[in-house]
Amino acid sequence: MNPRPKLLITRKVFPEVIERLAPYFDIDSNQDDDEWPRATLLARAADRDALFVVASDRVDPELLAACPRLRIVATGSVGYNHIDLAACGERGVVVSNTPDVLTEATADMAWALLMATARRVCESEHWLRAGKWGRWAFDQWLGADVYGTTLGIVGMGRIGSAVARRARGFEMRVLYHNRSRAPNEAELGAHRVELDELLREADHVVLVLPYSAATHHAIGARELAAMKPTATLVNIARGGIVDDAALVDALRAGRIAGAGLDVYENEPALHPGLLTVPNVVLTPHVGSATRSSRVGMAMLAAENLVAFATGAALPTPVATA
Repeated sequence: MNPRPKLLITRKVFPEVIERLAPYFDIDSNQDDDEWPRATLLARAADRDALFVVASDRVDPELLAACPRLRIVATGSVGYNHIDLAACGERGVVVSNTPDVLTEATADMAWALLMATARRVCESEHWLRAGKWGRWAFDQWLGADVYGTTLGIVGMGRIGSAVARRARGFEMRVLYHNRSRAPNEAELGAHRVELDELLREADHVVLVLPYSAATHHAIGARELAAMKPTATLVNIARGGIVDDAALVDALRAGRIAGAGLDVYENEPALHPGLLTVPNVVLTPHVGSATRSSRVGMAMLAAENLVAFATGAALPTPVATA
């Protein structure tokens, strides 16, 4: 009988996920959820046939060279910019990700950040907690309208479409920018425009595009200057799409009204300026953080691994060629 393939799971996962994988793999799992140094990851992965990684694990030529037996990398995330697909393809390593299962939760989070930013929820809460609320006033903590305004969505994939669907309840005009026309734009009541027009017209801008070299700092000083001074910016996509330093400057100068961020350049490290400007809502990459979504993501990664172990087609492969 052939020995079971060896699997390394780099972060703590739910017990039911381990149970699903156990019949098919010899598992080394980081259930203590330790923050492994790079050298530890390379050493633990060295004899593995399969890896279950997360977005903070860099799968690059160095790691691939250290893992001569490796045949599959399953990431428990939709994004896969932490994986060198070309290098995996050259070595015959297949890659899978976890689309769809987190779409609705992440779209909900976009709206949570949009509403909190537009209505200055966090700013006013901090002010209240500091004991500064002494009386009510007509001009106290005035925020921006959401209902009946213009929403701009940059990236109209699954999550962008889910964000747009929710906008119908607010009777918003929806603009979007995407490389190609969304086939469901009529259903969504959305109108495709160039990025500059979207930034110029939108009252609220939500970023839902994937990260790549082409989208690095897609929103920088020039783009922020094109937005309305009353506009809000929400990023639930990936850090690096926004130039965080330029955003801090724009927030301080009042070039935009506020921002809601769930992702950051170099996370979990933050640009220090983000902690000093009051008109930004910050959350620690929790866009998909509902139990159903996170279990679904981990279980879909497991199903890809089980398919590999049994010789079946992967449910959600990523092209490596």
